[in-house]
Amino acid sequence: MNPLEQIKDKPLECPVPHKQRKGITMWFKRLGFVGFMFFLIKGLMWLIIPYLITKGFFK
Repeated sequence: MNPLEQIKDKPLECPVPHKQRKGITMWFKRLGFVGFMFFLIKGLMWLIIPYLITKGFFK
């Protein structure tokens, strides 16, 4: 039996065991500190830039 036939017979499973799937800690471990900071700064910029535009800062 070749490996592709073995894969077809198995049901799909999550590669992360059930005990390790714990919401925010799993995402933090996956992204790491740099990824977290990137998305935090990006989200803040989405709020700050439109605010500054409406206040006339970018004329």
